[in-house]
Amino acid sequence: QVQLVESGGGLVQPGGSLRLSCAASGFTFSRYGMSWYRQGPGKERELAARISVTGGTTSYPDSVKGRFTVSRDNAKNTVFLQMTSLKPGDTAVYYCNVVINGNLYWGPGTQVTVSS
Repeated sequence: QVQLVESGGGLVQPGGSLRLSCAASGFTFSRYGMSWYRQGPGKERELAARISVTGGTTSYPDSVKGRFTVSRDNAKNTVFLQMTSLKPGDTAVYYCNVVINGNLYWGPGTQVTVSS
């Protein structure tokens, strides 16, 4: 079955950096685009980054553009989210996502807290 497991979250000071990982299994990873979403306290879940099958195309919302970078390693079935210049507003649970045959799959998420 499809499994997504995020890791790498934690507490970081404003201006700091974190690198999130999402290990995927149960499907042919190299055939699917992948996404990162986030959900802050009291907020709706929102897209944080998206990456194409080969990694050649990425997209970001304006709120993270220039600070977040999504990448993938198809040999290791893993997608990454490098986050820099973190702000308190980036505090959220970060989720990995894939859509397969119209079905949405999510990992359990990893908490990122940006605070001094």
